[in-house]
Amino acid sequence: MRPCIGVTTSRRTGWRVFPVIALNIWLAGGRARRWDSRGEADMTAVDGLVVGGGDDISPMLYQGELVAEARLDPDRDALEQRLVGQALDLGKPVLGICRGAQMLNVALGGNLHQRAYDHYGDSRYYRTILPRKDVTVLDGTGLAAIAGLAPMRVNALHSQAVDRLGTGLRIAARDGGGMIQAVERSSPPFALGVQWHPEYLIYARRQRALFRALVDAAQP
Repeated sequence: MRPCIGVTTSRRTGWRVFPVIALNIWLAGGRARRWDSRGEADMTAVDGLVVGGGDDISPMLYQGELVAEARLDPDRDALEQRLVGQALDLGKPVLGICRGAQMLNVALGGNLHQRAYDHYGDSRYYRTILPRKDVTVLDGTGLAAIAGLAPMRVNALHSQAVDRLGTGLRIAARDGGGMIQAVERSSPPFALGVQWHPEYLIYARRQRALFRALVDAAQP
Protein backbone atom coordinates (compact mmCIF):
# COMPACT_ATOMS: atom_id res chain seq x y z
CA MET A 1 0.00 0.00 0.00
CA ARG A 2 1.26 3.45 -0.91
CA PRO A 3 1.21 5.89 2.02
CA CYS A 4 -1.41 8.61 1.55
CA ILE A 5 -0.10 12.17 1.82
CA GLY A 6 -2.42 15.12 2.38
CA VAL A 7 -1.35 18.15 0.33
CA THR A 8 -2.56 21.66 1.16
CA THR A 9 -2.76 24.16 -1.69
CA SER A 10 -3.96 27.65 -2.46
CA ARG A 11 -7.55 28.00 -3.64
CA ARG A 12 -6.26 30.23 -6.45
CA THR A 13 -3.34 28.23 -7.80
CA GLY A 14 -3.79 24.73 -6.39
CA TRP A 15 -5.30 23.40 -9.61
CA ARG A 16 -1.94 23.78 -11.37
CA VAL A 17 0.40 23.12 -8.43
CA PHE A 18 -1.19 19.99 -6.97
CA PRO A 19 -0.61 17.73 -10.02
CA VAL A 20 3.12 18.48 -9.93
CA ILE A 21 3.40 17.75 -6.20
CA ALA A 22 1.24 14.63 -6.62
CA LEU A 23 3.59 13.35 -9.34
CA ASN A 24 6.61 13.80 -7.08
CA ILE A 25 4.83 11.95 -4.28
CA TRP A 26 3.84 9.13 -6.65
CA LEU A 27 7.42 8.74 -7.91
CA ALA A 28 8.54 8.58 -4.26
CA GLY A 29 6.13 5.70 -3.59
CA GLY A 30 3.13 7.53 -2.15
CA ARG A 31 -0.21 8.89 -3.28
CA ALA A 32 -1.56 12.38 -2.76
CA ARG A 33 -4.84 13.84 -1.56
CA ARG A 34 -5.55 17.53 -2.18
CA TRP A 35 -6.86 19.82 0.53
CA ASP A 36 -7.62 23.54 0.52
CA SER A 37 -9.53 25.94 2.74
CA ARG A 38 -12.87 25.21 1.07
CA GLY A 39 -13.19 21.65 2.33
CA GLU A 40 -12.60 19.31 5.24
CA ALA A 41 -9.18 17.88 6.07
CA ASP A 42 -8.48 15.08 8.53
CA MET A 43 -4.94 14.08 9.51
CA THR A 44 -6.19 10.75 10.85
CA ALA A 45 -7.14 9.81 7.27
CA VAL A 46 -3.61 10.22 5.85
CA ASP A 47 -0.07 9.12 6.68
CA GLY A 48 1.78 12.40 6.13
CA LEU A 49 1.42 16.04 5.15
CA VAL A 50 2.79 18.42 2.53
CA VAL A 51 2.09 22.10 3.15
CA GLY A 52 2.36 23.71 -0.26
CA GLY A 53 3.32 27.17 -1.44
CA GLY A 54 1.25 30.16 -2.45
CA ASP A 55 -0.46 32.76 -0.29
CA ASP A 56 1.33 34.82 2.35
CA ILE A 57 0.79 33.92 6.01
CA SER A 58 -1.13 36.49 8.01
CA PRO A 59 1.18 38.39 10.38
CA MET A 60 -1.62 38.20 12.95
CA LEU A 61 -0.43 34.63 13.62
CA TYR A 62 2.92 35.87 14.94
CA GLN A 63 2.23 39.46 16.07
CA GLY A 64 3.70 41.02 12.94
CA GLU A 65 2.57 44.08 11.01
CA LEU A 66 0.51 43.78 7.83
CA VAL A 67 2.31 44.88 4.67
CA ALA A 68 0.36 46.34 1.75
CA GLU A 69 1.48 43.76 -0.81
CA ALA A 70 0.50 40.71 1.26
CA ARG A 71 -1.93 38.23 -0.33
CA LEU A 72 -3.74 36.48 2.50
CA ASP A 73 -6.11 33.56 3.03
CA PRO A 74 -7.01 33.42 6.74
CA ASP A 75 -9.00 30.21 6.27
CA ARG A 76 -5.95 28.52 4.79
CA ASP A 77 -3.79 29.81 7.63
CA ALA A 78 -6.14 28.28 10.20
CA LEU A 79 -6.36 24.98 8.30
CA GLU A 80 -2.62 24.52 7.92
CA GLN A 81 -1.78 25.62 11.44
CA ARG A 82 -4.19 23.00 12.73
CA LEU A 83 -2.92 20.28 10.40
CA VAL A 84 0.74 20.85 11.26
CA GLY A 85 -0.04 20.61 14.95
CA GLN A 86 -2.13 17.49 14.49
CA ALA A 87 0.45 15.81 12.26
CA LEU A 88 3.22 16.30 14.80
CA ASP A 89 0.99 15.25 17.69
CA LEU A 90 0.14 12.07 15.77
CA GLY A 91 3.78 11.38 14.89
CA LYS A 92 3.18 11.88 11.16
CA PRO A 93 5.80 13.47 8.88
CA VAL A 94 5.53 16.97 7.41
CA LEU A 95 7.20 18.54 4.38
CA GLY A 96 6.75 22.29 3.99
CA ILE A 97 7.33 23.93 0.61
CA CYS A 98 8.05 27.70 0.53
CA ARG A 99 4.99 29.05 2.38
CA GLY A 100 4.85 25.59 3.95
CA ALA A 101 8.30 26.05 5.51
CA GLN A 102 7.13 29.36 6.92
CA MET A 103 3.90 27.79 8.23
CA LEU A 104 5.85 24.99 9.93
CA ASN A 105 7.85 27.66 11.73
CA VAL A 106 4.85 29.82 12.64
CA ALA A 107 2.78 26.83 13.79
CA LEU A 108 5.58 26.02 16.25
CA GLY A 109 5.71 29.55 17.63
CA GLY A 110 8.26 31.21 15.36
CA ASN A 111 7.90 34.34 13.25
CA LEU A 112 8.81 35.65 9.79
CA HIS A 113 10.61 38.43 7.99
CA GLN A 114 7.81 39.82 5.82
CA ARG A 115 10.23 41.65 3.52
CA ALA A 116 13.13 39.23 3.83
CA TYR A 117 15.32 40.83 1.17
CA ASP A 118 15.21 44.15 3.02
CA HIS A 119 16.70 42.38 6.03
CA TYR A 120 19.24 40.30 4.10
CA GLY A 121 20.84 42.82 1.79
CA ASP A 122 23.46 40.35 0.55
CA SER A 123 20.89 37.74 -0.52
CA ARG A 124 20.27 37.92 -4.25
CA TYR A 125 16.61 38.29 -5.17
CA TYR A 126 15.24 35.75 -7.63
CA ARG A 127 11.69 35.04 -8.65
CA THR A 128 11.82 32.03 -10.95
CA ILE A 129 11.08 28.30 -10.97
CA LEU A 130 14.48 27.80 -12.62
CA PRO A 131 17.41 26.79 -10.38
CA ARG A 132 19.36 30.04 -9.97
CA LYS A 133 19.81 30.45 -6.18
CA ASP A 134 22.75 28.80 -4.42
CA VAL A 135 22.00 27.24 -1.04
CA THR A 136 24.39 25.84 1.57
CA VAL A 137 23.17 22.77 3.47
CA LEU A 138 24.40 22.72 7.07
CA ASP A 139 26.46 19.81 8.32
CA GLY A 140 24.88 17.46 10.87
CA THR A 141 21.31 18.14 9.74
CA GLY A 142 18.66 15.75 8.50
CA LEU A 143 18.64 17.64 5.19
CA ALA A 144 22.34 16.85 4.80
CA ALA A 145 21.61 13.16 5.41
CA ILE A 146 18.88 13.25 2.74
CA ALA A 147 20.49 15.40 0.06
CA GLY A 148 24.17 15.65 0.91
CA LEU A 149 26.40 18.61 1.73
CA ALA A 150 27.33 19.70 -1.77
CA PRO A 151 26.18 23.24 -2.63
CA MET A 152 22.61 23.09 -3.90
CA ARG A 153 21.17 25.23 -6.69
CA VAL A 154 17.46 25.82 -6.26
CA ASN A 155 14.64 28.04 -7.48
CA ALA A 156 13.04 30.89 -5.53
CA LEU A 157 9.61 32.50 -5.57
CA HIS A 158 9.42 33.91 -2.05
CA SER A 159 9.59 37.38 -0.51
CA GLN A 160 9.18 36.25 3.11
CA ALA A 161 11.46 34.00 5.17
CA VAL A 162 11.88 32.47 8.61
CA ASP A 163 13.12 34.84 11.32
CA ARG A 164 12.92 33.49 14.91
CA LEU A 165 12.78 29.71 14.97
CA GLY A 166 9.76 27.83 16.27
CA THR A 167 10.03 25.40 19.17
CA GLY A 168 12.04 22.28 18.32
CA LEU A 169 13.28 23.59 14.96
CA ARG A 170 16.81 24.19 13.75
CA ILE A 171 18.26 25.78 10.62
CA ALA A 172 19.14 23.28 7.89
CA ALA A 173 20.21 25.57 5.02
CA ARG A 174 21.02 29.21 4.22
CA ASP A 175 21.66 31.18 1.06
CA GLY A 176 24.81 33.19 0.38
CA GLY A 177 23.45 36.23 2.21
CA GLY A 178 22.57 34.27 5.35
CA MET A 179 18.81 34.05 4.76
CA ILE A 180 17.30 30.85 6.16
CA GLN A 181 16.39 28.48 3.33
CA ALA A 182 15.42 25.33 5.24
CA VAL A 183 14.32 24.40 8.76
CA GLU A 184 13.76 21.00 10.34
CA ARG A 185 12.86 19.28 13.57
CA SER A 186 15.86 17.98 15.43
CA SER A 187 13.87 15.02 16.80
CA PRO A 188 11.06 12.77 15.50
CA PRO A 189 8.62 12.97 13.90
CA PHE A 190 10.14 14.03 10.58
CA ALA A 191 9.41 17.65 9.72
CA LEU A 192 11.33 19.59 7.07
CA GLY A 193 10.55 22.94 5.50
CA VAL A 194 12.38 24.19 2.40
CA GLN A 195 12.04 27.75 1.11
CA TRP A 196 12.34 26.65 -2.52
CA HIS A 197 10.02 24.58 -4.73
CA PRO A 198 11.47 21.06 -5.16
CA GLU A 199 8.33 19.94 -7.01
CA TYR A 200 9.48 21.94 -10.06
CA LEU A 201 12.97 20.40 -9.91
CA ILE A 202 11.71 16.87 -10.50
CA TYR A 203 14.68 16.10 -12.75
CA ALA A 204 17.11 16.66 -9.85
CA ARG A 205 17.87 13.57 -7.78
CA ARG A 206 18.51 15.54 -4.59
CA GLN A 207 15.14 17.29 -4.86
CA ARG A 208 13.26 14.03 -5.46
CA ALA A 209 15.00 12.72 -2.34
CA LEU A 210 13.02 15.20 -0.22
CA PHE A 211 9.75 13.58 -1.26
CA ARG A 212 11.24 10.12 -0.83
CA ALA A 213 12.23 11.00 2.75
CA LEU A 214 8.69 12.16 3.47
CA VAL A 215 7.08 9.04 2.00
CA ASP A 216 9.55 6.73 3.76
CA ALA A 217 8.74 8.44 7.07
CA ALA A 218 5.02 8.05 6.33
CA GLN A 219 5.13 4.28 5.96
CA PRO A 220 2.43 2.89 8.29
